[in-house]
Amino acid sequence: MSTPQESARLEQIKRSWQQKRQITERLDKIKTKIGVYSGKGGVGKTTVAVNLAVTLAKQGATVGLLDVDIDCPNVAKVMGITEKPDYIEGQIIPVEKHGVKVVSMAFFQENQDEAIIWRGPMIHNAINQFLQATDWAELDYLVIDLPPGTSDSPLTIMQSLPMDGFLVVSTPQDLANLDAKRCINMIRKLNLNVLGVVENYTGDIFGKGGGKDLANETEVPYLGDLALRSSYRDTSQPTILLDSAVEEEFDAMATVLKKSLKEVGSEAP
Repeated sequence: MSTPQESARLEQIKRSWQQKRQITERLDKIKTKIGVYSGKGGVGKTTVAVNLAVTLAKQGATVGLLDVDIDCPNVAKVMGITEKPDYIEGQIIPVEKHGVKVVSMAFFQENQDEAIIWRGPMIHNAINQFLQATDWAELDYLVIDLPPGTSDSPLTIMQSLPMDGFLVVSTPQDLANLDAKRCINMIRKLNLNVLGVVENYTGDIFGKGGGKDLANETEVPYLGDLALRSSYRDTSQPTILLDSAVEEEFDAMATVLKKSLKEVGSEAP
């Protein structure tokens, strides 16, 4: 006869298995799921996620963008979204803009200036509710803006969501690449795919080449450079819609990313 502790543990394992199965079923109409990840905040991870999603949509794909950076959910602001999603019969219906379906934790904040101060279990539950409740319908790509670092939040995504792989965002500086290397090692320890490294903020101010060196050192694809440009200061809409040079950079990055996805067996169009 099992003890109360053993029974509780078995019940928890059962709930976790059922939850993971429900998430898998909810996302079974999505061909390709890409995590956009960084070792630290401030390297432009959200900007990369948003512009990548809009780039893929402009290329004719059906695209969703999920913001699970619980502490700093900025996707809605970068996309210029002010309206809330519909909630129908227990399902979240994403807001659509620039050809991309969007769900973000920011939609459920009463005041965007307030900090979200949650411990690990609350973050875990919020992320899983997003994954279980959102009706994405059929998508070619779901781009997921993950929390930075190697803590409980990104780990929850990696363990809960069947991902095709992760794009790691870094910058030219040594410390940013050290943190990005930790992310790559975490992804590999979980037996998941690293799709490549992109270097953001490339140029005279921060330098160039750190991201490419990191890709070579860790033997992952290098997805390209994203120059530090003044056009990023215009936050009225995603920058690829404002600056043709930025659009060219993201088009080139998407081409290499698709090649990397095919090499890991993804259905990416």
